[in-house]
Amino acid sequence: MRAKRERPVIAVDAMGGDHGPSVVVPGALEASRRHDLHTLLVGDRAKIEPVLDDAKVDDAHFDIIHAPETALMNEKPSEILRRKKNSSIQIACRLVKEGEADAVVSAGHSGATVACGMFIMGRLPGVERPALGALLPTEKNPVILIDSGANVDCRPYHLFQFGLMGDAFARDLLGYPSPRVALLSIGEEEGKGNMQVKEAYELLKLAQNLNFIGNAEGRDIFSGDVDVVVCDGFVGNIILKMSEGLAASLMRMIKKVFTSGVIPSLGALLARRAFKNFAATIDYAEYGGAPLLGLQGLAIVCHGRSNEKAMTNAIKMSGAFIRKGANQRMADIILANEELTRYSRSV
Repeated sequence: MRAKRERPVIAVDAMGGDHGPSVVVPGALEASRRHDLHTLLVGDRAKIEPVLDDAKVDDAHFDIIHAPETALMNEKPSEILRRKKNSSIQIACRLVKEGEADAVVSAGHSGATVACGMFIMGRLPGVERPALGALLPTEKNPVILIDSGANVDCRPYHLFQFGLMGDAFARDLLGYPSPRVALLSIGEEEGKGNMQVKEAYELLKLAQNLNFIGNAEGRDIFSGDVDVVVCDGFVGNIILKMSEGLAASLMRMIKKVFTSGVIPSLGALLARRAFKNFAATIDYAEYGGAPLLGLQGLAIVCHGRSNEKAMTNAIKMSGAFIRKGANQRMADIILANEELTRYSRSV
């Protein structure tokens, strides 16, 4: 059992992302100041310290943990696990494993983050597979898409547990008192979908303390009428990437329309505040990153092009996750439904 800390400790992969320490370090310091967190900047000390010289460090709680190696994007996760024991992501995950930190945040190699989270930090009791829960904007409140890329091939009981973990996250981190959990399928009616989806549907119907509302179609994801959307990582990652691409394309198309002449440009000027608010709503930086749920601790996978704001928000999310004891709720709901998982696994 870990000793109670004055504040949550977050191990930050300072070498991760397209911009490395120049973006990650200021984002981590800002999160520490604004949200009363202690950040461990894990990475090459020689590259971190020059950034600190130019950064605002007053009132920030942080330490540097030297890591001489970096996980490169062209390396396989399995190779990073075996051969790069001193990489920043491995050391960050070991800090959680050894009780020196509560969570890991990385904008680096997402496959390596998932692999190190699973094999170094370990899974919660009863969890078959950890899953990535991406937050997406909707017409109302954010929706959790789970799994969004950690598990390409899934069994029905994996989808079942994804729903349970998504429910716990929505309750604790988003404050939804009774999250509406739906299973992504090709039709709303019960009985639609492949065998994997049909069997997962039956399990979710029987789950204890779960507000399962049935199937959802792709068009329902952004309506705001569903709080947790369950799918396998293959489908989820396609949805996530398509959503990012669509949002970017919409912004470019809108900009093109409103710069096509004098009158449209005048309309754009008058609607400038509305466009700014819309851009903020669909900005991935507002959500920080995707939490890898089901671990002993927490790992948050951030976009490779994350800016300072995205890093700050991801670290903020990890701190809230720890403070609210979300892992305990997750463990409780998984264990409460253990018999259903065991039964599904045996058939």
